[in-house]
Amino acid sequence: MAITSYTQEFTTPISPSRMFKALILDSHNFMPKIVPQGIKSIEFLHGDGGAGSIKQTNFAEGGHLKYLKHRIDALDSENLVCKYTLIEGDVVFDKIEFVAYEVKFEASSDGACVCKMTSEYHTKANAELKEEDIKQGKDKAMGLYKVVEEYLLANPNVYA
Repeated sequence: MAITSYTQEFTTPISPSRMFKALILDSHNFMPKIVPQGIKSIEFLHGDGGAGSIKQTNFAEGGHLKYLKHRIDALDSENLVCKYTLIEGDVVFDKIEFVAYEVKFEASSDGACVCKMTSEYHTKANAELKEEDIKQGKDKAMGLYKVVEEYLLANPNVYA
């Protein structure tokens, strides 16, 4: 099994705590509301959102994915850090055993937020992961962050 790691970072004028609440703590309610054309629902299959919980994201009809399951490995609300693992999905697991993520929301010097995400792709034996496969997932994640940023900018009282 090979491990391929990627790191990405973006800056947003939204405070770290608001981004953390929207993308991590309340994503199961928030994401289907602001992107119903992409995400049909997010439900907890096990647990209440803390470490050990299993969360399933169900995508809207017509997309290339039907669902993904994540296990929350660590949740640090004080330091705005979440570690989770993609453990199941209907398309991505032909080459991948699992993907481990760590997301951190840090304050920048001007009060904005720097979001840092590290992804570790654990591939199956003899499987080759192509850059374009990973780029597609990274681009979708960045697009989602931008939608959240735009919504929170337009609605300054949400998660304030």
